[in-house]
Amino acid sequence: MKKNILLCIAIVSVFSCNIYSQKAKLASADKKYDSYAYINAIKTYERIAEKGYKSVMMYQKLGNAYYFNAELDKAAKWYGELFAATSDVEPEYYFRYAQSLRSIGENDKANEMMNKFNQLSDNDNRGQLFKKNQNYLDAIKENSGRFKIENAGINSKYSDYGTTMYNNKIYFATARDTGSLGHRKHSWTDQFFTNLYTADLSDEMTASNPKKFDKAINTKFHESTPVFTKDGTTMYFTRNNYLDGKRGKDGKNVILVKLYKATLVDNKWANTTALSFTSDNYSTAHPTLSADEKTLYFASDMPGTLGQSDIFKVKINSDGSFGTPENLGNSINTAGRETFPFVNDENELYFASDGHPGLGGLDIFVSKINTNGTFNEVKNIGADANSSKDDFAFVIDTKSRKGFFSSNRDGGQGFDDIYQFLETKRLICEQLLYGEITDLNSKILLPDTKLTLYDSQFNLISTTVSDEKGNYSFAVECGKSYNVRAEKPEYTTIEQKVKVPKENGKTYLPLALEKEQCKVTIGDDLGKCFGIKMIYFDLDKSDIRMEAALDLEKILDVLNQYPSMKLDIRSHTDSRASFKYNEALSDRRAKSTIAWLVKNGIKANRLTGKGYGENQLVNKCSDGVQCTEEEHQMNRRSEFIITDL
Repeated sequence: MKKNILLCIAIVSVFSCNIYSQKAKLASADKKYDSYAYINAIKTYERIAEKGYKSVMMYQKLGNAYYFNAELDKAAKWYGELFAATSDVEPEYYFRYAQSLRSIGENDKANEMMNKFNQLSDNDNRGQLFKKNQNYLDAIKENSGRFKIENAGINSKYSDYGTTMYNNKIYFATARDTGSLGHRKHSWTDQFFTNLYTADLSDEMTASNPKKFDKAINTKFHESTPVFTKDGTTMYFTRNNYLDGKRGKDGKNVILVKLYKATLVDNKWANTTALSFTSDNYSTAHPTLSADEKTLYFASDMPGTLGQSDIFKVKINSDGSFGTPENLGNSINTAGRETFPFVNDENELYFASDGHPGLGGLDIFVSKINTNGTFNEVKNIGADANSSKDDFAFVIDTKSRKGFFSSNRDGGQGFDDIYQFLETKRLICEQLLYGEITDLNSKILLPDTKLTLYDSQFNLISTTVSDEKGNYSFAVECGKSYNVRAEKPEYTTIEQKVKVPKENGKTYLPLALEKEQCKVTIGDDLGKCFGIKMIYFDLDKSDIRMEAALDLEKILDVLNQYPSMKLDIRSHTDSRASFKYNEALSDRRAKSTIAWLVKNGIKANRLTGKGYGENQLVNKCSDGVQCTEEEHQMNRRSEFIITDL
């Protein structure tokens, strides 16, 4: 196969809010009931931060809010505050801060952040070129021992390779001598030029009775690697640059290989033509079709190739014409050879490469094709299938997990041989990452939410939209870490990291979005706009702590925005300690909260308040009932009930 491979490819927010206006004739009570106030939480956070209050969470929210909206100059400001407050942040924030700094010309500091980012993120390829894993042999070992392999039983002493399964038959290329005086040997390999052969497949996927394929397709030059449409009326295949008795040559007088198309007419193959994007000056070979038959994948050394040969794809238009070929990029292609692609009905791309870390020669690799056209991690399929020699042309039936590949490994029958296999264990372990999107406060389900899936290095994998019930799902790999971003108009964009277990199954990840503009009316709890569950006090005390002051600043800001708003401040405790003590303590705390707001400029007649102690428990946790700390926490709460707008 050493030179034959080369022959075969020829070397081979803007948010809008509606202010509900009311008819002038409505009664005052109706006005207040139906009037809503829209609270811009992000702007409130910003005003509080400007006053000097510090909060890591607040700085992250502000930085992300501007970063996601491409306002990088503003993002740089708040990420700067974040890093001034703490160095205990995830690596991704170093990257975002660096990008933001570059937007304002602070390149030296940006480089400093990127250096730190590389240290913390194992040299993410956004910071510098990917460094190959020094322990790749360990990964190959983990992937090994998954195949039962045997000779396919149709090999000759010549070169046999490149199988395609279709309609209970396999099709393959062979250089076997049929005894015809017209057969010629190629001077590079001393092998006969290959023709296409076919063999029957039993129910057990055993091949037998090999015989020559259609003479309208086979010529005196090389033919190989056919693929058929599901209806059997069209085939794509590889052939030397030879059609209708005419040979095409490149500038060096070499006959390269091309992709051809033929159609079945009256049960005979006819209308053979070279595909429109092929050329005399570069090679195209080894076609495979996507499951929907709208994309053709192939190998080529055409302009734009990253190495010796790359894998490309091209769109098949509805009228049978072709789009512009696209290189699959450096996640698949290397400076070496990538060739013999095969795409199965589970959107897995198998291919041969000597550029990715392997066992020697060409190895077989696989990568999952995501719905957006990107690729998951490239995996060596392991020893047994791969060897120290050339291993290539892997095809698999996803239902039976049986298939064929070609190799020139030791112990074979000819120059190249076809091997059949049974895959006993799946390589790509998959999980279903799923959940529902809800409103953080109201808990209502949120349909039409955009979900974006990133890998651990924040490379885009896939996007989707939640359905009418707010549900979403992604197919992900086992044992990997991912980042899920949820975006919806009028809500603050969030991102959440998730580590997927190492076994097949499902991972549940619900996401709750916070209204960017919180809508409240009379009787609502203003504290829910900002997730305020309780105002913190020291044990048995009613002095306002710094954490409490940060939350009270949010309430203060809203009261200043809406001078007619009035609040009833209610403080609650859990059932522990005596009834009388809890009532007195909660009352002192409610009054301390009012005093703090009055001290900071709010008129006393806008505020009322009372401590309810354990009078209004929200669950079963009364005296004598065994409860967890989390259950008790639900009863220790502060409420800011709007009594007037």
